[in-house]
Amino acid sequence: MRLEIACPNSSGTQRPTSNTPAGACDAHMHVYDRRFALHAPPDAMVDNATADDYRLLQRRIGTQRTVVVQPRIHGTDNSVTLAAIRALGASRTRGVAVVRPEVSDDELARLHAGGIRGIRFTLYTPTHATTDFSMVEPLAHRVHALGWHVQLHWSADQIAEHAALLERLPCTIVLDHLARLALPDAQAHPAFAVVRRLLDNGRTWIKLSGAYLDSKLGAEGGYADTTAVAQAWVRHAPERMVWGSDWPHPTERGAKPDDAQLFDLLHQWVPDEAVRRRVLVDNPARLYDFS
Repeated sequence: MRLEIACPNSSGTQRPTSNTPAGACDAHMHVYDRRFALHAPPDAMVDNATADDYRLLQRRIGTQRTVVVQPRIHGTDNSVTLAAIRALGASRTRGVAVVRPEVSDDELARLHAGGIRGIRFTLYTPTHATTDFSMVEPLAHRVHALGWHVQLHWSADQIAEHAALLERLPCTIVLDHLARLALPDAQAHPAFAVVRRLLDNGRTWIKLSGAYLDSKLGAEGGYADTTAVAQAWVRHAPERMVWGSDWPHPTERGAKPDDAQLFDLLHQWVPDEAVRRRVLVDNPARLYDFS
């Protein structure tokens, strides 16, 4: 009998049918906490999404390592993410911050000591963004000196439009959510060729996450229309793929996805067990500086 575990902001209670290897990492989740200042409209808030709530998801899917990504609601005050890193265990948790060009070197050093290993530019919807495209290159040079990466939640159109900028960046690049290519014809979009070139530079990574964001088939169709593009990325650079839950699924304001289903989807995206272990354990250990 498999243990059932209910978790806020996650449908279902069943454990995944697939096994979770020791040291597996959820490389993309968020913590929302009203104890910290809010810097966005109230509708951007997700309740019941604290570090304590997330521990229930860890128990359910079996991951041990975590990467906390600063959410929009908390702006550039990364205190909530630093606190979550401490709460979830500094040795097994890292963070991705949001900063602007005026951030001081002392603050970057403080963030590094607190477990931050990258900065995110969420420009998919520019009207809601804390940062803008003009900030990417100067900040990339600054964080490159710390060994950090830049994480980009951009649309496929934005990736194609800013291809020259992406190719100039000196640091590691991490593209969110399968690079947000439109389905079902993801490989026909100009961004697909841009991302393939970026993968060839040896410094670009992709998060195998957010299946529901662009799927036209949805949960009832098993997100099957995401499989071809996910497998294309894995074939091209298996050593630079990581997996993330995207809990508490802030884009989904109705029924939340079933995290067990999303975890099991990785078996379709990455059928080979050795490569899947690489995606869940070895790759994030290297990208996020886990010992």
